[in-house]
Amino acid sequence: MSTEADVDAPGAAVTLELCGSWDHRPPCPLPHYAHAERTGTGVTLRVLFAAEPEDEEDVRRRIDEALSTGSVTRPDGSSTQWEFRGSTSGVVVPSEAARARRLAEAG
Repeated sequence: MSTEADVDAPGAAVTLELCGSWDHRPPCPLPHYAHAERTGTGVTLRVLFAAEPEDEEDVRRRIDEALSTGSVTRPDGSSTQWEFRGSTSGVVVPSEAARARRLAEAG
């Protein structure tokens, strides 16, 4: 991803995949939160989501599919491209606990 590219674009692609739209009525179809930050020459995207245990694998697949597209186009027609380099699962860290709890309650 170029240094001038929209760092939030990959997270927006995830939202489109999981929710179907950036603008939808509550509740969120699949409660999630994405946070991106630049790390050297790349971007690290952290996605928290709330899903039933039996749905976790499917949600992770959908997130990877959204990121694998390598681009997102905004309603104004502008777009951002990136190279998806892979994903790993993680655990909720203490600083994310309150947000994770809110996501779970929203689901």
